[in-house]
Amino acid sequence: MPKERTRALSDVLDQLEQTAHGESITIEEVVEHLGTKSFAALMLVFSLISTSPASAIPGLTATVAVIVFILAVQMILGRDRVWLPDFVTRRRMSTQKLCKGVSWMRRPVRFVERFLGSRLTFLVHRPWLYLPLTLILALTLFMPFMEIVPTSGSIASAVIALFAAGLLVRDGALVIVSLLALLAVPITVWQLGFA
Repeated sequence: MPKERTRALSDVLDQLEQTAHGESITIEEVVEHLGTKSFAALMLVFSLISTSPASAIPGLTATVAVIVFILAVQMILGRDRVWLPDFVTRRRMSTQKLCKGVSWMRRPVRFVERFLGSRLTFLVHRPWLYLPLTLILALTLFMPFMEIVPTSGSIASAVIALFAAGLLVRDGALVIVSLLALLAVPITVWQLGFA
């Protein structure tokens, strides 16, 4: 366990909360506030939103899947700046639900941060990154259909959030945990859908 607790994930939540104004905000505003070079932070934010109570917004899981797919493709291609199409960046989110989601996420994020630190850093660089990114691409293709099975989209988003958190704090051990969790997602969704 690292001696000094990281606040990297809490800082991202702080930045997300600072974007909230008015009745709703666009995805473009979130991207601009977090920075167009921060792939990991953007992937973390959108997957956490889809994990939180804000995921009750119809179509949010599908939108997050599209965003994460585009981010993962650009990371594989080695782009240094984020690009998202207009039909994604123009989409609006309720600031009330967003703030409620951020508030809900703070406690688990603070708990997780106690165990994070820079380790096995080679796993957050190429070529090692290609495997988790490819698996996440595959997962995002199924996420829109997961809205049919309650909570399954949130489970998939939580796995992506683990991976993004690992990237953000350069924690290769967390990347391994996210990979193991990702491999378990199909089984979990199957059991939820047919229980």
